[in-house]
Amino acid sequence: MSNVSGFPEWLPEERIAELKWLDEIRRVFESYGFCSLETPSVEEIDALLAKGETDKEIYAIRRLHTDDEANEARLGLHFDLTIPLARYVAEHYGQLVFPFKRYQIQRVWRGERPQEGRFREFYQCDIDVINMDQVPLHFDAEMPAIMYDILSRLGVGQFQILISNRKILEGYLKGLGIEDTISAVRILDKLDKIGADDVITQLQSGLGLSRELAARCLALASIRTSDLSFVDKVRELGVESDLLNQGLDELSYVMKELIPLSADAFVADLSIARGLDYYTGTVYETKLLEFPGLGSICSGGRYENLAGAFTSRKLPGVGISLGFSRLFAKFLAEKRLPVGPKCPTQVLVVLPRAELREEAARTASQLRQRGLNVELYHSPVKTGNQIRYALRKGIPYVWFPPIEDGGVHQVKDLQSEEQTPADPTVWMPLH
Repeated sequence: MSNVSGFPEWLPEERIAELKWLDEIRRVFESYGFCSLETPSVEEIDALLAKGETDKEIYAIRRLHTDDEANEARLGLHFDLTIPLARYVAEHYGQLVFPFKRYQIQRVWRGERPQEGRFREFYQCDIDVINMDQVPLHFDAEMPAIMYDILSRLGVGQFQILISNRKILEGYLKGLGIEDTISAVRILDKLDKIGADDVITQLQSGLGLSRELAARCLALASIRTSDLSFVDKVRELGVESDLLNQGLDELSYVMKELIPLSADAFVADLSIARGLDYYTGTVYETKLLEFPGLGSICSGGRYENLAGAFTSRKLPGVGISLGFSRLFAKFLAEKRLPVGPKCPTQVLVVLPRAELREEAARTASQLRQRGLNVELYHSPVKTGNQIRYALRKGIPYVWFPPIEDGGVHQVKDLQSEEQTPADPTVWMPLH
C-alpha cells in the first residue's frame, strides 16, 4: 500500500532538511518584524468562495455518519492562507496593531491533478501587511525584497522576481477603448505559457478584437526590463490614461527601491497580472532560471478589499506567498539538498550492561539538560551493535559511561574515530 497521490511524505533525513528550510524562512520573516499567525485548517465554505475562484477544487469536510438529512458540507479545508487572514483580521480588528504584519507557514489543500510542482496538500509560506484605509507603497517593495533574502539564503540558484502593476494593464486597455479589460488581462497573463501567437488568437476570438488592436495589447505585455526603461517603452506606445500613469508611477517606485539589491533579480514584466480579479495594483511572480518549466514558486500582490467579504471596514493589503513544497520537492528530486543524518541525535549513550542502566540514564539526562540531543540505547547488546546503530542513523558521537566505580566517561567521535575521556557536565561536541 502506498501513500495517496498528491500528499507528499518524506524520509526522516529529508524531513530534517525540510525543517531547516522552514526555520530559515521563519527567521527571515521575523527579522523584518512579521508576527506568526496560525488559523484553523477549515473555514466556512462561503468564506473560501469569497475570492471568486472557480478553478480550484475545495475539499469539503463532513462527518461520515450524520443525522443531517441534507448532509451538506458547511466547512472546507483552506486552499490558501489569504482568505483565512482576511477573516481573521476582520474578526480580531479591535485587538490588532496596524499596519498588521503577519506571516503564516501552514499546509493548504487543493483538489488538483497531482504532477510535478503540484500537490493536493502542501506548505505555503505567506507574508501580508494589512492596514486601515491605505497601505503605504513601501510595503509593495518590501515583499519582493524579503523573498529575495529568503531565496538567496536557501541557495536555490539564479531566480527572477517578476513585477508589474495591474493598473498599467487595465489603464492601457481602457485607453485603447477595450471594455472587457478583465478578460483581456487574463489572456495577456498567459503570454509566457501559450506564446504571442496564441495570445493574439485568443484576443481576437474571445473578445472580438481586430488583429491590429490585439497586437497593440501584446506590445504592452511584451515589455520586460530590469531597469526603469519600461516607462519610456510604454510611453512610446502612445496610449494615455490616468490609471496607466498611476500604475507606472507605482511600479517605478517599487523598482527604484529594489534595483540596489540586485542588478538582475528584479524584472519589470508587464505581462504579469496574476489572473485573479481581486488584485488591484502591484503583482509578483518568481521563476527559477534553471527550472523554467516549474512555474512560479512565489507570487502575490496588492488587494484593496479582500476583507470586505467579512467587514464593512476598508482593510487593504499587500502580500506574497512562497510555494514551499513545490520548491522543496524539486530540489529534493534534483538531489540538490544537503540531506543529513536520519535523526537529530547528537550523542548515543551506550548501555554496556543492564545493571548500568541507571548510570547511563543519568548521563543522558545531564547531557540533555545542557541542550544536547541524546539517545540512550534501548538494550544492553554488544557494544559493536550499538555503534553500528549510531553509524546507520548518522549520530556523530557515542558516549561510554564508566563500567566500574571510579571509572571515567569516554566519548568517541565516529567521524575521526578518536575516543577520549569526557566530563558530561562540561563536554561539548566539535561538530
